[in-house]
Amino acid sequence: MRVVFMGTPDFSVPTLTEIVSAGHEVVAVYTRAPKPAGRGQAERRSPVHETAEAFGIPVFTPRSLKGETEQAQFAALGAEVAVVVAYGLLLPKAVLDAPEHGCLNLHGSLLPRWRGAAPIQRAIMAGDKETGIVVMKMDEGLDTGAMGPTEIIPITPDMTAGELHDQMKLVGADLMGRALAALERGSLDFTPQPESGETYATKIDKAEARIDFSKGAEEVHNLIRGLSPFPGAWFEMQLAGKPVRIKALRSSLADGTGAPGALIGEDLTIACGTGALRLTQVQREGKGAMDAATFLRGAGALPEAVG
Repeated sequence: MRVVFMGTPDFSVPTLTEIVSAGHEVVAVYTRAPKPAGRGQAERRSPVHETAEAFGIPVFTPRSLKGETEQAQFAALGAEVAVVVAYGLLLPKAVLDAPEHGCLNLHGSLLPRWRGAAPIQRAIMAGDKETGIVVMKMDEGLDTGAMGPTEIIPITPDMTAGELHDQMKLVGADLMGRALAALERGSLDFTPQPESGETYATKIDKAEARIDFSKGAEEVHNLIRGLSPFPGAWFEMQLAGKPVRIKALRSSLADGTGAPGALIGEDLTIACGTGALRLTQVQREGKGAMDAATFLRGAGALPEAVG
């Protein structure tokens, strides 16, 4: 099929690779424009941009698709279908309607639960036991389009957002590959989303990342794994008389009681509002990620509590 691919981060790359490997003609790739990054603030191209150029596919990086010029350019590509995976720009109706079969989006949740920007993180933070990935035919709403093929993905008790992300991007690539094969055969069906059960996965706010140990251990555990590895849930610990920010990257539920934030035991077990939590991987400000034992060897005398 004649395909336009639209995506930006590394999550999108396996799907682009799958489409090319399946023999479809990817006539163009749309991705977010390069941004300054690093100490030198040199412009850095997106992972999708780099992959597309390696395949020799023309790349477009418009700042917006709202203009008539950009919409005419998109329509002129004559795509049978557009595949959208974490692109990051709003698609106006003129763009949605341009391909013969519309625009197919790969969304990382079991719709209508977790529509929006951060479905992977929100599912874990909420303590969901399963999530999924779905091929959706896009409309003008926020992730409200009709659903096609779907895969359910279990969320294990200690799974982090990073682990779920990495699993989902591979499952999603295979799912989209099968969806395009069905579309080519004329057998791709869509079902309207249920009218109830919608929730919204709003963008992660920085203020959410600070750990409140007065909450229950399970809720704190879900926050930690939902924000790991990025942006990372954090707390402050007094080390050598100075407050140091510590990111908690991995944790497990533990036995023990104490005032919220109290360090109990010989390891990094911290009392919560109910129950306790053992931190197993942390990242000290300005340092790399390390296991709890390594952190404790270099931390010196620990305070009685954190916050």
